[in-house]
Amino acid sequence: MTPTDDWWRHGVIYQVYPRSFADSDGDGTGDLRGLISRLDHLNDGTPDSLGVDAIWLSPIYPSPGRDLGYDVSDHTTVDPLFGSLDVFDELVRECHRRGIRVVLDLVMNHTSDEHPWFRASRSSREDPKRDWYIWRSATAGRNYPNNWRSFFGGSAWEWDAPTGQFYLHTFLREQPDLNWRNPEVVTAMLEMVRGWLERGVDGFRLDVFNAFYKHADLPDNPRRLAWRAYDRQHHVHDKNRPELFDFLRRFRSLLDEKPGRMSVGELFGGTPRDAAAYSGQAADRLHMVFNFRFLQQPWRPAAIQRTVLEWEQVLRGEWPCWVLGNHDQPRLVTRYAGGRPAAEQDAVAKVAATLLLTLRGTPFIYYGEEIGMQDARVPRSRMRDTPATRFSRIAGFPSRDPCRSPMQWDDSPAAGFTAGEPWLPFAADHATRNVARQAADPGSVLSWYRRLIWARRASPALHEGTFRPLLRRPTAVMAYLREAAGQRVLVALNFSAGTARLELDEPLGGTWTACLGTHAESGDSRLRGGRRLELAPYEALLLEEQS
Repeated sequence: MTPTDDWWRHGVIYQVYPRSFADSDGDGTGDLRGLISRLDHLNDGTPDSLGVDAIWLSPIYPSPGRDLGYDVSDHTTVDPLFGSLDVFDELVRECHRRGIRVVLDLVMNHTSDEHPWFRASRSSREDPKRDWYIWRSATAGRNYPNNWRSFFGGSAWEWDAPTGQFYLHTFLREQPDLNWRNPEVVTAMLEMVRGWLERGVDGFRLDVFNAFYKHADLPDNPRRLAWRAYDRQHHVHDKNRPELFDFLRRFRSLLDEKPGRMSVGELFGGTPRDAAAYSGQAADRLHMVFNFRFLQQPWRPAAIQRTVLEWEQVLRGEWPCWVLGNHDQPRLVTRYAGGRPAAEQDAVAKVAATLLLTLRGTPFIYYGEEIGMQDARVPRSRMRDTPATRFSRIAGFPSRDPCRSPMQWDDSPAAGFTAGEPWLPFAADHATRNVARQAADPGSVLSWYRRLIWARRASPALHEGTFRPLLRRPTAVMAYLREAAGQRVLVALNFSAGTARLELDEPLGGTWTACLGTHAESGDSRLRGGRRLELAPYEALLLEEQS
């Protein structure tokens, strides 16, 4: 594989939650060898595979598992639960052989309290690593150093009796925040990144990157009205600090030493304008930043189009990315079609897939979306999401276990995921909704994803063209034009269970025929008078202008 500088602009990225993708050793937890065994599903070079360009791995580092890998105890190696560095190297080779890039999750705002750095830091006030974390005494007349809150509830400060001070934790008390104002911390993190780049990693997703730097004086955050405790403050002093850009410049410079490396950031809170401020080609920006407002919209074309246009406007020509599901959110079929008949769920999944894969920008697919997986029912006795079990009542934090259930490969009792007892229960429909069954069905959700992704790969308009909405006030249907030199593609999506008749705001010249559709044969002429179109219930239709 020869990497190109901008593969991430044209490609499709697939998020793998390693615990839940494929288990090779029967312990019930997914691992890297299991992932290797399933790479041909992701891309074997033919349209019989999904055809993705990269995989993003949720954390695979050693971790006590308090936040299931987001509490890292060593950033430089692989947790034995998943394999070893040798197996990781094999994974990179096998991915690259198939034209699949590898993107790692970087969790750098905090570590586990079992990390050697923190153990040294809390050993005494005189330890050289004491200043690698944020330690303070309570201010006069108060119980804590300031009023900052933990995202999971309660104060963001934890008392450490042996050294007689508090340490800062934005998340769990087992996840102490690093002190990014200490240059040794920055150097250590950049050296860690360099090490993964030398192993062939093609990119990084940065976890809550805008929280790295805190105000040097740690002043109180201003108060605001909100339901959740964490939201009762304006978080102006504990994130989005201007010093962050100096680090991003150094990080970006490191990535740019190797052509084709990319970065995408998870913004911790904030607005699309905040996300756009960190995104772009400038030397102190990430290549892309997630805008989660998109996946928080209801199943209504007007709301979704408004969000797309807002994102396009604030980006000012920089490259967007899109996501409809991840390891922290209910699955898209559950959100948009939960409780409906299976056929309707499939239809909604296909419309959502078409939206995700035909907007201008880079789409991220969460594992299982390609078969329309739904949230599993996870009884409290089997929950593994510590923040939810510990803080669901006081912080209103729901369990994320339901969206992390194991991948459904076939209709066997263990769904082809494991030979043992799975770490989380499967979704109820795994016997009928799985890869093996859908691969044999040309009308399945999986078959639609495959057709879409391979069509996108072959279409300049879809993977690099401009975006223009064709309905100013969409009701049941969203319609837009993707255009590149020599190609124009019209995308029309019916979000409703009824037939939709629409008229575009302006006529399109030329002759238009179907190139891809959930209800259409290739070559069908559907656009009347250059502007009138009729769509079946939950129909997704792509029309291409004929030269």
